[in-house]
Amino acid sequence: MQPRRGYALWAGAFLTVLFLGAVGAYSQRGGNVWSKYEHEMQDPVDDPPDARRKAEFALGRLRYRSPLDGRRRGGYSRWGIDVNKGDRTFIDLLQRLTRIDVQPIESIIDVSSDDVFDIPWIFAGSVGDWQLTPSEAQRLRKYFDRGGFLMVDDFHNEYEWENFMAGIHQIDPSAHAEEMESDDPAFHVVYNLKDRVRVPGANVVRGNQIERGGTFPHWRAIRDAKGRIMIAITFNQDVGDGWEFADHPEYPERYGFEAIRLGLNYVVYAMTH
Repeated sequence: MQPRRGYALWAGAFLTVLFLGAVGAYSQRGGNVWSKYEHEMQDPVDDPPDARRKAEFALGRLRYRSPLDGRRRGGYSRWGIDVNKGDRTFIDLLQRLTRIDVQPIESIIDVSSDDVFDIPWIFAGSVGDWQLTPSEAQRLRKYFDRGGFLMVDDFHNEYEWENFMAGIHQIDPSAHAEEMESDDPAFHVVYNLKDRVRVPGANVVRGNQIERGGTFPHWRAIRDAKGRIMIAITFNQDVGDGWEFADHPEYPERYGFEAIRLGLNYVVYAMTH
């Protein structure tokens, strides 16, 4: 019996994380592990005491380039929106709600680095204005061919959708996104998400929940030739805010809970399919 596609990447990555920790970040001396990127983050927080603990699973955060980098108030980059408080809230709950041995902090993976092959599950936010070079697109194509999984979130309206898909077509010209049906295994692998709830950004949660003209929420997927999800897409939503503000008293609990459940389902789906 042949091993299922993607196992080689996951097995190799687990060994890499066990021996190397956070993909080279541990070579830094003093301060937070990712202190060199904190000026690019929207919401940096201090490392937990066990930040350098090695674990079986590491949450990857994709660092990419955008023409809008540094233009927002605060000067952070587009990839750094919700980073890194959102990642760490999700990591903490993933550790508490499952038996997965989770690395205590995120692994920031630059799209131009081969470190991408060490992390089988990566999250990217605000990809509606990402820009990929030919070599970065080629690297991501190899990543998906080896069984990698990417979740993308927090982009809105048709202009941003088209720009995101332009990057996807650099990676694979034949790729297409489809709406996920309610019976998709990814919605039921841990939690039953048949009746899904839109996760709005904290800036629009008290209003009509429409951000930058993105009217209707979508749960979409790009699959490989065997039907396995390679890229899970939350469009016209902000799951990253649901993670980041899950412990904030003014952010409705139902949205934070929905964001955590969806992310947890996608992690377990990627590890088992």
